[in-house]
Amino acid sequence: MTFMEWVQSRLFAHGFDPKGIDGLWGRNTLAALLAFKKSRGLALNERIDDDVILRLRQTPDAGKVAPPTPKPELYEIFPWMQIALSKKGLQEGRDNSTLRTFLKSDGKTLGDPAKLPWCGDFVETCIALALPKEPLPVNPYLAANWDRFGRSVEPGYGCVMRFWRGSRTSVNGHVAFYYAEDVAAYHVLGGNQSNSISVTRIAKNRLVSARMPLTAGPVARIKVTVAANGDVSTNEA
Repeated sequence: MTFMEWVQSRLFAHGFDPKGIDGLWGRNTLAALLAFKKSRGLALNERIDDDVILRLRQTPDAGKVAPPTPKPELYEIFPWMQIALSKKGLQEGRDNSTLRTFLKSDGKTLGDPAKLPWCGDFVETCIALALPKEPLPVNPYLAANWDRFGRSVEPGYGCVMRFWRGSRTSVNGHVAFYYAEDVAAYHVLGGNQSNSISVTRIAKNRLVSARMPLTAGPVARIKVTVAANGDVSTNEA
């Protein structure tokens, strides 16, 4: 049992149905969590802190003992990364219908990913689904607009990274999520990378900004170091 499955099972035990024990952070689980928090007089946000865990462990019925609390996995601390990773491998041509359905699942989309640059659409969809209350750029489809998203952070797992393309002052660019890094490059998880959702290497000197969602709370920086395998990308489309 993963941490998120445990949370869902405890919400269900307390009478707040997350619509399935699937280990996926989504709107139904968030709705159940917020309803649970409201019933306990807790702050209505997406955080599952020690106080929430303690209250989830409490028995709603006499004689029922809560199972041990698993340690959260990395992707469960960063629910937007869980969503992004679950779509890894989708290609804009071969999986066009599936990809288009996902990109509009948050209520809006740029359009056909086979015809339009959709890196911002992918980032926006993952954030919107994982953190429904997170303020998003007015036009999330332009990579440069993510420079003012959330709060500025040092590069670390899960942060939104914006890179310049052509020149640092150009409006052209790319946006994706930090996945790992090596000495010379960041390994980013994103859309419109070789026409797919994939992990690619981008030179560190192309980084313009690194941002973390405001509603994710105070997340500790997690630096992930890996070997420098693969070519460095210069054009992510």
